[in-house]
Amino acid sequence: MKKLLFSLLLLSVFLAACQGTNDQVDGTEETEAEVHEEEDHQHDEETNHQDAPENVKIEGLGDHYHTGDEIKLTAVLDEETEYDHWHWYSRESADDEWVSVEGQESEVFTAEAEINGLEVKAVLLDDDHNPSVQSAPVTIVIDDHHGNDEASRQIYNGYFEDEQVEDRPLTNWEGDWQSVYPYLVSGDLDVVFEHKAESGDMTAEEYKEYYTTGYITDVDRITIEDSVVTFYENGQESSGTYEADGYEILQYEKGNRGVRYIFKLTDGAENMPQFIQFSDHSIFPVESYHYHLYWGDDRAELLEEMDHWPTYYPSDLDTDGLVRDMLAH
Repeated sequence: MKKLLFSLLLLSVFLAACQGTNDQVDGTEETEAEVHEEEDHQHDEETNHQDAPENVKIEGLGDHYHTGDEIKLTAVLDEETEYDHWHWYSRESADDEWVSVEGQESEVFTAEAEINGLEVKAVLLDDDHNPSVQSAPVTIVIDDHHGNDEASRQIYNGYFEDEQVEDRPLTNWEGDWQSVYPYLVSGDLDVVFEHKAESGDMTAEEYKEYYTTGYITDVDRITIEDSVVTFYENGQESSGTYEADGYEILQYEKGNRGVRYIFKLTDGAENMPQFIQFSDHSIFPVESYHYHLYWGDDRAELLEEMDHWPTYYPSDLDTDGLVRDMLAH
């Protein structure tokens, strides 16, 4: 009898153990099923968002950025909605797959400018985590103008050897250019002067006075096409044809140097200057992004001008882009 009871007890323990094992296996299977379901859900989301209607606009995109600049974009809906779960996607080229950007789940996207040509878009998800609407992709353009390596920075700051200097054609400055002086007058550049004062040897007010003397001009726009230069001054425009007249290397009081690229008038309106001289921190052929311009009828005398240097940026650059570029330099 005792042996029978002992056998029954062992059988009960064995059955209980088996039941516990089955429960554990069932629980594990449920967890794995949830994981697979979540993975499938994410896969469906990333592949299906491309079919969502483009009813989102992206605001805040800069004309261009410099390496290390902050990128801040905002997704704006064409129509109001109760949904507020955003995902942002990026890819380095049109041949790549869209990848969800980790940690970007609101209507605001922030990042550091590192990859030129990076495409970014926003997708709004519904309550079931399915893509509802999306934006058209925008492209992040990074242009450091003068390079981001130490050698390029040295040249930009005016430290170079004579043998590094090369002739440049007038087409290096081709384009439609606006004077920055009106932005100074309106107060838009005050933030630039405040920034300079943080690490410079003058106050913001003193910097503004210094740049006022440098920037002041009535020529608020210049266009350059091939060899023709046109000045827009007080509502009037005048044009002249110019040809290269060499360059001059100038020594500055601070110990650095600069190069003036000189062009002389060969034909055009009587009120056009006989000489124009470009300075843009570059010393060999390269497309210019902004420049200081000196003009007058006496070539040698013009080279002595150090206080007055009207400055021009592309005409399609808005206030934010202009300030961002100045802050970067």
